[in-house]
Amino acid sequence: MAKQEDQFKKVISHAKEYGYIFQSSEIYDGLSAVYDYAQNGVELKKNIREYWWKAMVQMNENIVGIDASILMHPTTWKASGHVDAFNDPLIDNKDSKKRYRADVLVEDYCAKIEAKIDKEVKKAAKRFGDSFDKEQFLATNGRVLGYQEKINSILSRLAKSLENEDLADVKALIEELEIADPLTGSKNWTDVKQFNLMFGTQLGASADSSMQVYLRPETAQGIFVNFLNVQKTGRMKIPFGIAQTGKAFRNEIVARQFIFRMREFEQMEMQFFIKPGTQQEWYKHWKETRLKWHLSLGMGEDNYRFHDHEKLAHYADAAADIEFKFPFGFKELEGIHSRTDFDLKQHEEFSGKKLQYFDHEENKSYVPYVLETSIGLDRMFLAVFSNSLQEEELENGTSRVVLKLPAVLAPVKATIMPLTNKDGLPEIAQKIYKELRWEFNTIIDDQGVSIGKRYRRQDAAGTPFCITVDHDTLEDNTVTIRHRDSMEQKRVKIDDLRDIIKQEVDMRTWLMKM
Repeated sequence: MAKQEDQFKKVISHAKEYGYIFQSSEIYDGLSAVYDYAQNGVELKKNIREYWWKAMVQMNENIVGIDASILMHPTTWKASGHVDAFNDPLIDNKDSKKRYRADVLVEDYCAKIEAKIDKEVKKAAKRFGDSFDKEQFLATNGRVLGYQEKINSILSRLAKSLENEDLADVKALIEELEIADPLTGSKNWTDVKQFNLMFGTQLGASADSSMQVYLRPETAQGIFVNFLNVQKTGRMKIPFGIAQTGKAFRNEIVARQFIFRMREFEQMEMQFFIKPGTQQEWYKHWKETRLKWHLSLGMGEDNYRFHDHEKLAHYADAAADIEFKFPFGFKELEGIHSRTDFDLKQHEEFSGKKLQYFDHEENKSYVPYVLETSIGLDRMFLAVFSNSLQEEELENGTSRVVLKLPAVLAPVKATIMPLTNKDGLPEIAQKIYKELRWEFNTIIDDQGVSIGKRYRRQDAAGTPFCITVDHDTLEDNTVTIRHRDSMEQKRVKIDDLRDIIKQEVDMRTWLMKM
């Protein structure tokens, strides 16, 4: 655990040092769980969003996008259930005066048991070498099976208690497991209480005429209330989807783990409207499709796993998370949910308007079922960034810190470096920059340090290519192009740069892996 915490601290520090993420309002000591995306961070975030949009919308003829307003009529949230039931179970430590999410305390306890399983796997892999079969070991080793049985028992009980709103049993579970305050070690806990997470505000020019509204806690409801508008104006036929990216807000009392859990965050969601009775088929389809999207980025199959929900929302008939191995363990990255017809029926009831689809093939109207995929853009950013940050030992005995971002997502695709700031080299660098910037985000690094130091700086910033302009360039119109990951250097013609870079960073190349 200490090693994980140390790695996570490096991630946070690196994100600030290289212009990815700053604490919001830092000069005023900041706001808890609110962050600003800096010059490189905003580019990486944009590229992740575009990579999702390309795969989800542009590559599917039956999925379209919208951008619904953050502020919606307050009855929206009554219909969706957020006003009455959008709560987190919170518990206070009487000695430290710190507040925690009760379910997260239990999940973190289970994560420590999972760490023991990982330790057993590593020991066995070292002992058996190339003949080690991880799947067989996990399925047969007595100690591992005991650990897994304990995890399953704890999470099953937690899910049942939360589903039944038995908060007394949640507290009893915490006490039975002897879970202590992470900061002080105290086990002196209060009762567990529910806390609503929505931010409320007033809409209107005066107190007398103002209306209580909410900052949306999710983007999905903007899709549901526009279902019929999109279907009719787009002449959409079932099955079809509506996608959206945008900000959402939750008053997280226990916000932590950097950008993993924030009060202001961004979602990428798609609601897929289907014929009732076909939901299991589409649930399986979208589970497989979404995992393939993640794997297309090449961040390691072992870093992903499915977690099928034991506790289902009352409106759902199936739900699973794609979990990613963050520096602090496996956590939810994306959710795939079979939501039945709950959402549209609720909005029908509260609005008094029909939200039905007329099926010409069956000559009847019905309320479609919904299959949802929902991913946190900020969490995806953290997954990409934390997985990419590595420290490598080199053959010459030195080491380097390198941010091996998938090239398709990297903020800056290429940095152009004149060897010196004289002899016409800066002018050639400018010419190359002006040509490449039409297709790629590129920069010039002409600061007066050695090429080696400039390479290291760009490695740490995550730039896939460095292009060096030297005195030979004046003679033969060639430059040296260096690849970040392999550190391989090649002499190429300036006219070939565009094609070389495009081959490595083009979305089509990456998405074809799906």
